[in-house]
Amino acid sequence: MKTEAERPVRIFAAKRIMAMDGTEPEAFATQDGRVVATGSRRELSERFGGAERIDLEGALVIPGFNDAHCHVSQAALARVRVDLTGITGAEELRQAMRERSALLGEDTWVLGHAFDERSIAPATVDRHFLDGVSATQPVVLIHYSYHKAIGNSRALELMGYGSPQDAPAGGELMTDADGRLNGWMYERAWLDPWLPGRQRTSIAVGGDMEAQVAALRTVNDELHAAGITSYCDAIVTPVEQEMYAAALADDVLTARVNMLQWHSYFDETAEAPSFGAPDRLRLAGVKMMLDGALSGGTCLCHRPYPSATGSDNGLQILNDDEFTETVHRVHAAGQRVAVHANGDQAVDKVLRIYESLPHRAGRRMNHRIEHCSMVDGSIIARMRAAGVTPVPFGSFIHFHGKEINSFYGPEWSRMICAHKSMLDAGIAVAGSSDYPLVPADPLMAVQSMVTRCSAEGLVLGPEQQLSVTEALTVYTSGSAHATGESRIKGRLTPGHLADFVVLDQDLTTMEPSEIGTAEVRSTWVGAACVWQKS
Repeated sequence: MKTEAERPVRIFAAKRIMAMDGTEPEAFATQDGRVVATGSRRELSERFGGAERIDLEGALVIPGFNDAHCHVSQAALARVRVDLTGITGAEELRQAMRERSALLGEDTWVLGHAFDERSIAPATVDRHFLDGVSATQPVVLIHYSYHKAIGNSRALELMGYGSPQDAPAGGELMTDADGRLNGWMYERAWLDPWLPGRQRTSIAVGGDMEAQVAALRTVNDELHAAGITSYCDAIVTPVEQEMYAAALADDVLTARVNMLQWHSYFDETAEAPSFGAPDRLRLAGVKMMLDGALSGGTCLCHRPYPSATGSDNGLQILNDDEFTETVHRVHAAGQRVAVHANGDQAVDKVLRIYESLPHRAGRRMNHRIEHCSMVDGSIIARMRAAGVTPVPFGSFIHFHGKEINSFYGPEWSRMICAHKSMLDAGIAVAGSSDYPLVPADPLMAVQSMVTRCSAEGLVLGPEQQLSVTEALTVYTSGSAHATGESRIKGRLTPGHLADFVVLDQDLTTMEPSEIGTAEVRSTWVGAACVWQKS
């Protein structure tokens, strides 16, 4: 094995480098996948004689983008099952599902991912429609939001659903005008069969591992093309965990991956898995879900609003006792808790539990609130005091500003995804896309955080607009903090991983509304190029 002094050093230089620690070195030197020095070209050349020198072609070099909350494994598994993205016709949808059905046995669940009912109008996609795919196989379409799904008659039968009263607490089963189930399942009504925990079999089997790894590799290549070097997969079960482990073993896991284990699979008596490469693949915590969707209008709020549930509020997924007991178990095991909470009432409930947790002397785990969409000054102050890391949506104002404004109104929407107020309070804020719910495009997220402007031109809460540097901090060092990796990720400084992205334009000099048009020239993980624009 070579000693540190014998391992090769590479010196990277560029037109402009933002190290994200307030410095802008002319160059940085890397060794064994980490930054070992920064400074001028001359200084580094003199210090590391004989080092390979690489001039990065582009206008700006920054640390690699880190998506702190996304669902990459689901995007990959969709391609192994039936990916419904882009399907715009009812017959096209039915044919895609029939083709998949023909390849599977009678007892195998036929799953379609990323269903968007808005693109299928005017057809009504319900239980009867899916019965036309198969009357004997269970068929389920998973909504692109992952907060609801639709099943055929056989699927409902196997799930034990015959009437609306069969829905578990925290879920809903929708009906036709005659009161019969129409196949639509909200929240736990479909989440429990999908994520049943250790003692039951999920409806979502992984399938051929070689195909899974190939699909994951393709998705990771697409993320690298967007400048992403690290991400946190926000729901993993043994199925997803095995896929990531297989990709790592095959040496094709080019991104750095953190995983949040779904809470029903958490076992405090079991030894935490080790994958042998903690800077490549690791568990970062345990995921729970307390309320519904922001853009879907099912989040739990203190004030009434015309929610998509048909009532004046959204859904609470876990009851208070179950939620409290699980948080305490995970915390006692020394693991990070990550709770999905959109509405201000849900965020308040999460904070109350976090504030009650005992902490060991000298050690405070930074538990997370996923999305943390609706806050006020009091909530922000409590998060700061409790050492909580919020993980708000980066680009939802751009992609879903119209829906957000429609559900919650312009005044309430001013403090949705309140990155600025959180940063001003001294809180480390993480950047996230929730991909594949929306594109995993960090540059569009930066634009959205800087402009607070929707695709329709609607500006929500201009006082929450960030500077470009602040937005980049969210998607680099902020996301690293959310997984407990701030000492090794998010900056191009000595000791940090040499993960970076080269952009064709300097984002700080662009028109804010055009930031999303900037392009990635190349993406590097551990000083190795994992993607380059041809």
